Amino acid sequence: MNDPFSGPPLRSPSFVDVLRAYAPDLLPQPLTGESVPEVPHGTTVVAVRFDDGIVMGGDRRATEGHAIAQRDIEKVFPADTHSAVAIAGAAGPAVEMVRLFQTELEHFEKVEGFPLSLEGKANKLGQMVRANLGLAMQGLVVVPLFAGYDLRRSSGRIFRYDVTGGRNEEADYHANGSGGVHARGSLKKLYRHGLELPKAVDVLVEALYDAADEDTATGLPDPLRGIYPIVAVVDSDGYRRLPDAEIKESVERVVAARAAGEG
Repeated sequence: MNDPFSGPPLRSPSFVDVLRAYAPDLLPQPLTGESVPEVPHGTTVVAVRFDDGIVMGGDRRATEGHAIAQRDIEKVFPADTHSAVAIAGAAGPAVEMVRLFQTELEHFEKVEGFPLSLEGKANKLGQMVRANLGLAMQGLVVVPLFAGYDLRRSSGRIFRYDVTGGRNEEADYHANGSGGVHARGSLKKLYRHGLELPKAVDVLVEALYDAADEDTATGLPDPLRGIYPIVAVVDSDGYRRLPDAEIKESVERVVAARAAGEG
């Protein structure tokens, strides 16, 4: 029996290549059989650029068919110090992809001694989305939203993907998921250049509200349960998740404006 570790060590900046060489069974595998089980799906995620970086958020609902599978799912994650990724689609494969992406970026930095550029990170995530195409064709679609602060350009950048891994850069905002089209319509009307962070958060929260108004899979804030959208900021200081208390204040401002006929 051959020992896969008996040969010369593989020095690669890609953690996926290392797994493929030494433990390919740990990589995502295509499903066998004709039917795909009903699995929880994450719904709407949004990214907005503001003066000093990017604000990214998502509602908390996961659906399973026509039922609510989870009311407080996490959809926004740090990719590394200066970037974030949000998930839409099949929740299980999406979270698995995020964890592998986080490890891939950490592995690259440890091997090479410096981090990937933001453009390189976006390309790497596109490769992972493309690698998921087999599962996507079986119904387990994962389409992430990626954003970060580009230290070379001193600005925030947003990247979106299609199911084949093709990526495009968005100038100021984007939204993915079942309510994404409604959120994008809201952002088109609300977004202004030169937004400061508090206003950018309000714009993001209102876009999620508009998505929830039209899309049953997108969850509204739930003050009774203390469940509010996850909102994270990425700027020159790095990634940080905003506390629920700040998001609650934003939700209250948005609701008050709507009640006054301003939203």
